Amino acid sequence: MIHKKGKKLRSGFTTGTAAAAATKGALMLLLEGRAPDHVTIRLLTGNTIQIPVHFCLQIDDRTAQCSVIKDAGDDPDITHNAEIGARVRFSDQTGTKPVTVTGGQGVGKVTKPGLSISPGEPAITRGPRKMISEAIQGVLENHRLRGSVSIEVFVPKGENLARKTLNARLGILGGISILGTTGVVRPISHEAYIATIDAALSVAKASGLDNVVLTTGRRGERFSQRWWKELPEEAFIQIGDFFKISLTKVSKKGFRKASITVFFGKAVKMAQGIPHTHAAKSNLSMERLSKWALELTGNKRLATRIGGANTARHALDFILPEFPEVVFRVGEEMVAWARTFAGSSVGIRGIIYGFEGDKIFDSEGT
Repeated sequence: MIHKKGKKLRSGFTTGTAAAAATKGALMLLLEGRAPDHVTIRLLTGNTIQIPVHFCLQIDDRTAQCSVIKDAGDDPDITHNAEIGARVRFSDQTGTKPVTVTGGQGVGKVTKPGLSISPGEPAITRGPRKMISEAIQGVLENHRLRGSVSIEVFVPKGENLARKTLNARLGILGGISILGTTGVVRPISHEAYIATIDAALSVAKASGLDNVVLTTGRRGERFSQRWWKELPEEAFIQIGDFFKISLTKVSKKGFRKASITVFFGKAVKMAQGIPHTHAAKSNLSMERLSKWALELTGNKRLATRIGGANTARHALDFILPEFPEVVFRVGEEMVAWARTFAGSSVGIRGIIYGFEGDKIFDSEGT
């Protein structure tokens, strides 16, 4: 349980844990002749969790399927309440592969290099595969059986859910990914977003790119794509609030250049070296912006108006067009911090957009 501003936030479980639970339920139905109400799954942390079984069906003597409802707890996860299922076929003949995991309806297929899964394979990562295998092994040991088990993971509404993710950008087509590094979803966790940034950078690198364009969201990305029409979509990486860690990863993956493209509000936070530019930092940001304005212009009225502004966007109404030097100071400081986070091996370009996508700062002056 995590606490945020006095409120207890409930943890949940990953799509990988859901797939393992559905698999275990289906195998228990085949071997015991009845559908379980719930199953116990061992997480990758070593802890266990009980998961209710949503639906089960025996198809024939050797095949059954079950599903569970993914519970993300209090995390804003698009797969929360999604149905995750597994169709299991058991054979008492020991094959070369005791466990085979494939993806069915609603599970994406990898089509681009650079991810931890090879192109052509279903988007089911190593953690879920391990949990599925351990769940199967536990059931077989309880019944003193040996054999081979084939599992087809499916997500009935997975293709629709995938449209709300960046899967297509990563080359994962036809559905969602079955993920999980621990098996647990931590509420308001940053882990999944950081993993997406890492994956997007890996795909860009595997595509042969040495220059990436970092944006904080879809709107900024659309503006950037207008300015860099020659770059493929893999070059554009949405980093959200993750300023520092994104640049650290850019450096570690060996990119030659990164362009930071943001709106003024995020730029003001980045200009102060804030590693994670969440809105909670806004009061401090406005104070610093007010001091910079006073230093640069000597205009006390401008500084006061900026200090009393509701947002950086509001403050920009006072700054432009009369005081562009304030915007330039913000841009220069943002680029300096980006260079600090990325290190000397990465060339940094900084761009600040106006409300309509016009460049109000460009560190390269073009």
